[in-house]
Formats: sequence, structure tokens, C-alpha cells
Amino acid sequence: MNAPTTPAQAAQFNRASRQAEVVRALGAVVPTHALLWQTEDTVPYECDGLTAYRERPLVVVLPETEAQVAGVLKACHALNVPVVARGAGTGLSGGAMPHAMGVTLSLAKFNRILNIDPRARTALVQGGVRNLAISEAAAPHGLYYAPDPSSQIACTIGGNVAENSGGVHCLKYGLTVHNVLAVRGYTIEGEPITFGGDALDTPGLDLLSLVIGSEGMLAVTTEVTVKLVPKPMLARCIMASFDDIRKAGDAVASVIAAGIIPAGLEMMDKPMTAAVEDFVHAGYDLSAAAILLCESDGTPEEVEEEIGRMSAVLRQCGATAITVSKDEAERLRFWSGRKNAFPASGRISPDYMCMDSTIPRKRLADILLAIAEMEKKYQLRCANVFHAGDGNLHPLIMFDANDPDQLHRCELFGADILETSVAMGGTVTGEHGVGVEKLNSMCVQFSAEENEQMFAVKRAFDTKELLNPGKVIPTLQRCAEYGKMLVRGGRLAHPDLPRF
Repeated sequence: MNAPTTPAQAAQFNRASRQAEVVRALGAVVPTHALLWQTEDTVPYECDGLTAYRERPLVVVLPETEAQVAGVLKACHALNVPVVARGAGTGLSGGAMPHAMGVTLSLAKFNRILNIDPRARTALVQGGVRNLAISEAAAPHGLYYAPDPSSQIACTIGGNVAENSGGVHCLKYGLTVHNVLAVRGYTIEGEPITFGGDALDTPGLDLLSLVIGSEGMLAVTTEVTVKLVPKPMLARCIMASFDDIRKAGDAVASVIAAGIIPAGLEMMDKPMTAAVEDFVHAGYDLSAAAILLCESDGTPEEVEEEIGRMSAVLRQCGATAITVSKDEAERLRFWSGRKNAFPASGRISPDYMCMDSTIPRKRLADILLAIAEMEKKYQLRCANVFHAGDGNLHPLIMFDANDPDQLHRCELFGADILETSVAMGGTVTGEHGVGVEKLNSMCVQFSAEENEQMFAVKRAFDTKELLNPGKVIPTLQRCAEYGKMLVRGGRLAHPDLPRF
């Protein structure tokens, strides 16, 4: 390349020079076929499930052994090169979006199930193993892995650990953090590290709960020990229709208040049921303002008793129709719509942005009504589906990413949902993580002092801040600038929101 004469040429020259340096260093650690740096090879890695934001990585490396993972990290640490770990790329917050001058470390080849122990009810798996593959391997022993994100057919356990993923059955069986015993991986210096252990508890600080949900900022996960649970003898699902969103929201709170913890308790509004019914023909009531899916599992006697109690509560709350699955095929059909909410939305909109806030259950109707007003404000459609039992919202804002104005309005719409959730006593994320999508809204939920505490934890594991930098924790400067923007736009008028 000729000597650069413009800033753009200088940037290109610097990138090419740095790329060559990194490729040389990594070439001494991994075989040539495990390195990608040509444009056509790295473009597929430029985003995760949040496709509105893209960045082409400097280099992509696909190690095949733990020794190679350690070698890659040591080389990057020595060169001060940022590293972004990547699983299946199904994340929805931009957590795996590459660093422009960094290495994307793919764990795609770490896809082996190392051991199933039916007596201990555990499975030892590599970080690139698909969520659903664990249950498939455990099925001959009458066991399965409980957390079941909608993307479980593709998402990896390492990604689940990074985001603390949940699923439609997380209300009863818990999130990833409740179903993992140990996480093994490597620090940015290439040193092996283990969090947790085979026992139900380990001595010392609870670092396992710290690494689960840390979004790849503390270590690179290579192995995970998960808990397995017995398959229930029977499972049945109620589909309840409501002619009013507030009645449906109040019904969710009433079910929990009655002392019932369903295996799953999900809610969809009318636009979402219309989208999924056209896609999978699950038998949903298209006239309902909202439907609830309430599942019970256990022994036949337990299921019969719980279905009866839930049905009674739903009727008292104004359900206009109640259908109970007659057999396993019908139960799976009811859930097929909920599981296919995201692809169904993709059929009716060029793009969508899936939000992920949480609120107290008693505010479900309030947030849905607020989102309806936001649709008018930002002139964009929004379909709602969420884990109603634990207040985890998944509004899907529909837009066209090729239209810069629509993308901008979508970003404002999403931030409004997140910050309204915080004002209602909730949080900006439940299971999708912060990534790059929710950085600004983290400024609204957390103070500068709290953010600095999080940075301190980050630096304790990664002094140079090379692992997934620029994500999850907003800087003081970013929050100050965002605060000024909110004040100018009148967005801080809500009395429950903090001032900057």
C-alpha cells in the first residue's frame, strides 16, 4: 500500500498493518484454516441477532483446543488487542458485535458433550454445545436441561452463561444461574479459571453468580457443568383469552398471589397472536385483546389439581375463554406460537428490535398501555410477547433498517420502553443482556458510583479491559452526554427517574 495522504487512507493503512501483526501472532498459535481475515470471510461475523448494528472484526479465530484458546488470549493480551467471544450469534443486544480493531474468538468448534451423569443429574459440556442438544443427550435417562430460550435450537450454553438466559419455563425452573454448577474458562491472560464446582455450594466468594450474566467481560467460557432435572410425568397447558389487556395483566398477578407457580406463564397481545397464528396455526383466539398460556407439570394428580386452581383464578379475573390441552400434541401446538414469535414477526416487518426489560407483575397492564401510546408517538408498530410470570417483557418494535429515520425512531422507542420500565420499578434487562443496545439506558438505572463499582469488578479480572470492551457498563462521560440529551428532549420529566 502507498503512503497514506488522507485521514481515511491513514486509518486503512493502520488497520492493514495491525491486522497483519495480529494474523502473524495468532498464526503461531492456531492452524491457518482457523484464521479468517479477508473481508468476505469476516462479514458473516459482523453482528449477532441485533442486526441494526454492525462492525467488521479485524480477525476471526476459531480455535479447536483449549490450549489454542489460551494461546490466542495470551497473544492478544501481549499485543493489547481486544477480544470478543462469540457463540452461535443469536444474542439480541449486540453483545457479540465485533470490535473494529479486535479479534472475534468463535467457540463454534467447542461443541462436544463430554459426560452425562444420570445419577448425579449433571452434564459436562463444552461452551459451543447447543442448548437443546443437552436435553436431547439426556433424554434416554429421563432427564433434560430446564432453561429453554426461544432460540434453544441454535443458541449455545456458553452464550446462555454470558447472558443468564431464561425461557418460557424459567418461572418454575429458574434461569441459567439456577441451573449451572460450574463454569470453566480462561482469563484474558490465557490463565485457566473455574467458577463453582460439582457440589451444590463451594467455599469462598460466589464468583459463579458473578460470571453468569457477565456478557463475556470477565472470562472466555470453554466448559459448563449443568444440572439436569427429571422429565415430568405429565404437562398440560391452559390457553386463556381476555377481552381487555388490564384483565389479562391482573390475572397474571392473581395466579401468583394465589400461591401457584406454573411451569410457564406467558402473555401475548393481539398483534402478536395474529402474527404467530398466520405463521404456525397454533389455534390462538384472534379476537382476544391478549392471551395467556399457563402450564402445569408434575404427577397427573398434581397437574389436575393445579389446572383446576389456575382455571378458577383466570375465570374470576374475566377470562372470556379457557382451553386446556387434551394431549401432548395440543400442548406443543399451544407453545409453538410462543416459541415462534420472533420468526413470525420477521415475516411481517423488514426488521424488528426486541426489547428486554422487566417490571413488577402488577404493572403489566400499565406498561402495555404505555407502549400503545409510544406506538403513536414514534409512528412504529410494536407487538408484545413476554414471560408474564416474572415480569420479563419482550416488545418487538417493527421498522425498516434501510430507513435511517425509522432506525432512529426505533432507538428512541426502545429507550422509552426501558426507561419507563425503570420508572415503574423494573430493570433494563431480564435475560438478553445490555450489550451495546442498552448502554444509554444503564445510565438511567444506575448511578455513576454504581457503574464505577461494576468497572472495578471488570478491572479485577481484566486490567487492560480487553475482553468485550465498550459494552454493558456506560462510562461517566457517556452518561453525562445522555443526561443532557434527555433534559433537552424533556424525557426526564418522570418524577421516578434519576437526575444526571
